[in-house]
Amino acid sequence: MSNDELRVLVVTTLTTLVSSGKLSFPMSAMSLLTRVVSTKVPSGLFVNPSTPNIRFRLTDQSRFEKLLEDLSQTWNEASISLLRENGLLTVQDIAFYPSGHAPPAEATSGDATASRKRKRVIDEDADSAAGDEETEETYEELGANATSTLGSLSKEMREAYVILQRSTARGRLLAEQFHSPEERFEAICSHITKDDCSKARRLNPSTSSSTAICDRVHFRALIRPHTDVTLGHCSYLNTCYSEPTYSQSPSIPPFPGATHSHGQAPPNTRGPASLPSGLGAGGRGKEKAPCRYLHYELDWDEGDGEITRIANGKGKEVTKKNIHKLGIGQGPAGKAMPALPPQWINCDLRRFDYSVLGKFHVIMADPPWDIHMSLPYGTMTDDEMRAMPIPTLQDEGLLFLWVTGRAMEVGRECMRVWGYTRVDEVIWVKTNQLQRVIRTGRTGHWLNHTKEHMLVGIKTVTDDSGALKFPSWANRGLDTDVIVSEVRETSRKPDEVYGLIERMCPGGRKIEVFGRKHNTRPGWLTLGNQLGPDQIYEEDLAARIKAKYPERNINVMKTNDHYDP
Repeated sequence: MSNDELRVLVVTTLTTLVSSGKLSFPMSAMSLLTRVVSTKVPSGLFVNPSTPNIRFRLTDQSRFEKLLEDLSQTWNEASISLLRENGLLTVQDIAFYPSGHAPPAEATSGDATASRKRKRVIDEDADSAAGDEETEETYEELGANATSTLGSLSKEMREAYVILQRSTARGRLLAEQFHSPEERFEAICSHITKDDCSKARRLNPSTSSSTAICDRVHFRALIRPHTDVTLGHCSYLNTCYSEPTYSQSPSIPPFPGATHSHGQAPPNTRGPASLPSGLGAGGRGKEKAPCRYLHYELDWDEGDGEITRIANGKGKEVTKKNIHKLGIGQGPAGKAMPALPPQWINCDLRRFDYSVLGKFHVIMADPPWDIHMSLPYGTMTDDEMRAMPIPTLQDEGLLFLWVTGRAMEVGRECMRVWGYTRVDEVIWVKTNQLQRVIRTGRTGHWLNHTKEHMLVGIKTVTDDSGALKFPSWANRGLDTDVIVSEVRETSRKPDEVYGLIERMCPGGRKIEVFGRKHNTRPGWLTLGNQLGPDQIYEEDLAARIKAKYPERNINVMKTNDHYDP
């Protein structure tokens, strides 16, 4: 597809969408591309098309953005207002000039200054968040005949509107301060396999022919004797109960009754996996017929896409610059404190005396709610959940409670019973091995669940006037309430949630209830019944537990014992 053909397609589609009133601005360029992709192309639009089906795909975002930027300067029938900030392009407005009216004279002249008045593309990628001078933007003057919401505003109102849409210096500082120190993200090719990627690149004339495949991650299909490729790929992919890699996961408990110490297999050994029967793709468990759907594994060879990576500037050594530290709260201690190594206690959470643990600033819990479905682990009744001694763990602080299905209502009720006030909610949008949104979850009576919820609450403490008192040490407004992350073993939550919590409460004591071995983290105490021998670094905590449970074998660790932070 040539750029001229795509330009005609964009102009025609935008004219249709704007005239029908189906667009609401501002909107991201990706959202607009989605609408363009889903809009039917009029028949006979192209007389001699270069390909039978000229259409945009979601992977054409960069070409689509370049066309929008070009149209913002050269389209005589309408004015496009764009805003580029932190690498993201936002379409602020599209205003068509009335029939028979030409655009303003300064917008059609060849003068470079007048051209910039029509273009409202603000590129701040090169700006320093540490206080570089803001460049003065110019705004197009649409004239009295422009027909759009923004076009009807005065120049001063439009300037104010654009300023409100921009991120603040504080927001950019926070983004730099908490940016991942290592660039570990690798995008996945939308074509999935190398063969399909290579075919698509050969058919696309705009793609460089110097390399057969792109620089993104690819997968290869696992074709086994029982695989039926006509069925398509498994909805669960690498989390399918029939997959060998799933049964080898350390997060899956062994069969009950096997010989273990504190519920764990001996070191370097593993008993038979306790996999549910009747679950998984096609209703098959591990001990029954294998899954006949397609599964995938990573397909990566040394040098894959290296030419493209170098051309795109990837793989280069990144020069670290001195980041201006924003003076945000340092947590309950008021200063940066070193985190203790991971601690855990293996116990029956329904009967353990929580009073020996002391007080915590943060509690996170992923309870085994009874959601009226067959699950690969034991559950607790609603009454057992209400009776949990969560209130004894806090006088003031935050509670993060995972809920799903009917537990969304039960969880809110438990919060009230425990003495907490819900103040927010985090959504985890689940993606699969191929980084696509999960369409078939293992929970849900009416709809397949693609997300989970984490309720955020604070201990209900009021002042003399009855107003709710928020913890003074909590950092608010740092993160968003949406996490998009890949699904792993059953009930395992995304690691990103720990970063979110630790930014809200740097330092302080943190406890996770109903945790497993993969949940243990520096700075956290984990309670669960699948953790193995206790590991405790706080001597006073170990002494209290020993006094309460003299028969318990407490392994008190030193901070330099087998720990390399």
